[in-house]
Amino acid sequence: QVQLVASRGGLVQAGGPLSLSCAVSGLMFSNIAMAWFRQAPGKQRELVATIARGGATNYAGSVEGRFTISRDNAKYTVYMQMNNLKPEDTAVYYCKTVTFDYWGQGTQVTVSS
Repeated sequence: QVQLVASRGGLVQAGGPLSLSCAVSGLMFSNIAMAWFRQAPGKQRELVATIARGGATNYAGSVEGRFTISRDNAKYTVYMQMNNLKPEDTAVYYCKTVTFDYWGQGTQVTVSS
């Protein structure tokens, strides 16, 4: 049984940091690429960042330089460090396996201005 369990998001002031994690079970984590998506109210879900098996990363232009995706294969966990948060980063954030269609439960991040 595959499970992706994301950490709780939260409320943060603009300019502040927040970190998310997503623990994966039921898969050989080191063999799969991972991604974070987000969905803001009234908008389509969008890809935020990806990290390949070997650690190569890619980011949406809107978060480049502010967000950092990383992984710990020993802990079967993917992380996303979010710095200099902006109100437009407010969304529900989801972790996802890239290769397979498994999603985490979604976690709310709210950035106040």
